[in-house]
Amino acid sequence: MKLSAEMSLYPLQEEYEKPILEFIEDLRSNPELSVKVNTMSTQVFGDFDVVMGELKKAMKKAFGQELARILVVKFINSDLNPE
Repeated sequence: MKLSAEMSLYPLQEEYEKPILEFIEDLRSNPELSVKVNTMSTQVFGDFDVVMGELKKAMKKAFGQELARILVVKFINSDLNPE
C-alpha cells in the first residue's frame, strides 16, 4: 500500500532550525522514500511500511533530545507524490 504523509516539526527551543533539518535529513537517508520540503511542511511518499519505519526512527531520534518537540502529521493511504 502506498502512503503519503505531510508533517511539521516544532522544536520548543530558540535554535529550532537545526533539529528540523536533522529530522528531514534522517527521512531523506532512505532512497526508497520521496521527500519534498516547502516552507510550511515536509511531505514523504512511499510504501506504507517504509514510510512508517523511517518516520518511527526519525521521531525516536528527535524526541530523544532533552527539549520538547511537537510533530503534527497527516496521512493519506494514496500516492500523492507530484512527480
